[in-house]
Amino acid sequence: MPFKTITTIMCDAKADMHTLNAAIALARREEAHLDVICLGLDRTQLGFYYAGTNAMILQDNLQIAQKESEDLEAIVNAHLAAEDIQWATLPITAQMVGLTVQLSNILRYSDLVILPRPYGPNRDREHEEILEAALFSCRVPVLVMPDDAVLPDRIQRVVVAWNDSSEALGAIRAALPVLSVADNVNIAIIDPPTHGPDRSDPGGALCQMLARHGVQPEVSVLAKTMPRVTDVLSRHVSDQAADMLVMGAYGHSRFRESILGGATRDMLEMAEVPVFMSH
Repeated sequence: MPFKTITTIMCDAKADMHTLNAAIALARREEAHLDVICLGLDRTQLGFYYAGTNAMILQDNLQIAQKESEDLEAIVNAHLAAEDIQWATLPITAQMVGLTVQLSNILRYSDLVILPRPYGPNRDREHEEILEAALFSCRVPVLVMPDDAVLPDRIQRVVVAWNDSSEALGAIRAALPVLSVADNVNIAIIDPPTHGPDRSDPGGALCQMLARHGVQPEVSVLAKTMPRVTDVLSRHVSDQAADMLVMGAYGHSRFRESILGGATRDMLEMAEVPVFMSH
């Protein structure tokens, strides 16, 4: 399915501008409509204020969040005014406790959501919440942009992380508009099982599926020569000079990955190229 509705979310005009520029570039290439959510967040936690607290304090917090949202919208409108794409801005004010529900009602109509890296400097809990709202509540594919990364006008080289999981296959299907126009698609398989159905031809069935969509992929079978799978994959992405990585997201539960770590979190923390993912 082509990307005809692309959405991005702005929380900070400076830190998220590279994400907005990536969304503009992709919307232009896909002839898509771009929706920009300008989010003003009230971080008041339920139960934080004791009983009898003046309601004016709570109202002030909401007004501050609303002002942030309106200021963001003004900056985004000025940035988009000269662009030759269809676009719209949506200023919203939300509290952390209801952020997922509020965003889910909007994001579920998108074909692709473009977001900044949720971990690292200038990133708070809401960035992870936004990513998970798109992936889990809306089942929408997400393109994660590393800090200051630039989405090239033409995505030529793509690495696909393949582990035979439904999450990986879902990401590949969602990324077909990108894969079908790339010059080189490399399927990376790390330590494939020796007793699986594809043991004699790792990735063969996937290659056949992609070929029927006009993609001519090549397969790289990699040994796990480094402590983490993501270390091997990251090095391979660099060796391939890839413009993008496609991978499934959260093969384990979010709770397990948040406590013990996992491939999704590790890759989002270390990736230097845009990461296209789906759950």
